[in-house]
Amino acid sequence: MKESYVFEYLDENDFKAKERTIRKYNRLAYKKLVFDYYVKLKNGNFLGSMIDENKGEGTISYELKIPVDGYFEKVHGEMRLHYTVYKEKHLILLTNITPEDILEEGHRSELETYKGVMISKSNPKKDMFKVNILNMLQK
Repeated sequence: MKESYVFEYLDENDFKAKERTIRKYNRLAYKKLVFDYYVKLKNGNFLGSMIDENKGEGTISYELKIPVDGYFEKVHGEMRLHYTVYKEKHLILLTNITPEDILEEGHRSELETYKGVMISKSNPKKDMFKVNILNMLQK
């Protein structure tokens, strides 16, 4: 029987806060992450692109793109899961989810949306400008 991998966290509180923000503001990305990607990772199917390999420590670092709405991606950037695999220990270290700034801000305070896109409280005019530009380009 194939042994499954176990998840560990670099900073569990920070990582779980970002997951909760994704669950609240982007249900499709959360569903794909939890019910598809995590299951495949635990079964040993390492998804995404390999970023770094450390043969001395026996680790491989990956970066996995999480599917999000096109507007979110164009305004805030791609959402990515960063993780490191320790093959001999059957361990996956979940290190980060990016873009960090909007996910951390969404956890700290209630974010508003503008035309279906999360708007940061630190740069609301900039985010609304990007959304308006994207809407004008589509017309």
